Amino acid sequence: MFATHGFAAVSVRAIATEAGVDPSLVHHFFGTKRELFDAVTAMPLDDDEAVAGMLEAGLDGLGERVARHVVGQLRAGDTGRTLVALVRTASSDPRAAEQLRERYTRDLLEPVARGLEVDQPELRAALCCSQLLGLALTEHIIGLAPLREARTETLIAVYGATLQRYLTAPLPG
Repeated sequence: MFATHGFAAVSVRAIATEAGVDPSLVHHFFGTKRELFDAVTAMPLDDDEAVAGMLEAGLDGLGERVARHVVGQLRAGDTGRTLVALVRTASSDPRAAEQLRERYTRDLLEPVARGLEVDQPELRAALCCSQLLGLALTEHIIGLAPLREARTETLIAVYGATLQRYLTAPLPG
C-alpha cells in the first residue's frame, strides 16, 4: 500500500483492512505507522558483496552491472515494491529521502565510484543515483508506458551506457 499510495495517504486502519486483521494487531506488532513503514522498507541487502562483485569484473561493463543490479531490484517483487514505496514517499518525507540517499549513494554508488579511484566519486555517485531514481520515478510512479513495457535488458543497456560514462569518463571543469 505504501508503494501504491505513499506514506501520507495510507492509514493503519487501511493496512489492517487490506491484511484482514484488526488495526490493534498492526499497532501491537509494529507500533506507529512510521514504525511499520520503517519495518517494511528496511532492506537487508548485502551491498558490500554487490559492490565487490561489480568492481571485481573490471572497468568494462561496470555501468551495465550497476544498472543490472538496480533495475533488477526495481523489477523484483517485494524489493521493487519496497523501493517504489521509498521513492514515492521521499518527495514529502525527509526520513524516506534519507533512506534512499543512504541506500543508493552511501551504501552502493559511492563505494563503486571510490573503488575506481576516480576524481569526484561523490558527484559521480550522485549522477548515477539521479538516473536510477529517475527511472524508478518515471517507470513506477508516473507510469510512463514505454518504460513500464520496456524489456529489462533494454533498460540495462541504455542506463548502463550512461552510468558507465558517469563513473569513468572525465568530468567537465
